Amino acid sequence: MSSTAQDLVRKHRLTVADFRRMGETGILREDARVELIEGEIIDMSPIGSTHAGTINRLIQLFHVAFGQSAVLSIQNPLNLGMHSEPQPDLAVLRPREDFYTSSHPRSEDVLLLVEVCESSLRYDRETKLPLYARHGIPEVWLVDVAQQQLSLFRAPEGEVYRDVTSPAALGVITPEHLPSANVNLSRLFQPTFSQR
Repeated sequence: MSSTAQDLVRKHRLTVADFRRMGETGILREDARVELIEGEIIDMSPIGSTHAGTINRLIQLFHVAFGQSAVLSIQNPLNLGMHSEPQPDLAVLRPREDFYTSSHPRSEDVLLLVEVCESSLRYDRETKLPLYARHGIPEVWLVDVAQQQLSLFRAPEGEVYRDVTSPAALGVITPEHLPSANVNLSRLFQPTFSQR
């Protein structure tokens, strides 16, 4: 019986603990824009001004909509098992007295994740969405700034989301796990922005 080279090669997957030790010991620079996905260290895309501005707008909208009913976590680690610690653009988390200072949030803490895509749309769709679904993240919003399009992913099952919608016109959207919160996205992609 013959083996191919691929049969003989096995990747060493890093654990979240390995990844954190690499940061603590200086192997990874403190300012390195990397995340751990399925045991591999992934370089994150640079954040352009459109990407950053869209996140800032969402933060303002979410603050108004959610008040103190959720914790907003911006580009912070999310522990998804032994081999993944992504840093989503925005995570809307269940309130916790310590604001997650004692440990990074886990999938069960997440009410909603948002990924803003300027150059990472394909990666977010093909790699991060299946990861989020597999870990039971209940709702993910992908904001495609180039196409000015919002896609909502709900009802995770296996590595997919069964309920996927892309509203033709942005208006008020209510996250599934925050039913009393209404997020008005009607002006999200406008060049100037106000809460009025």
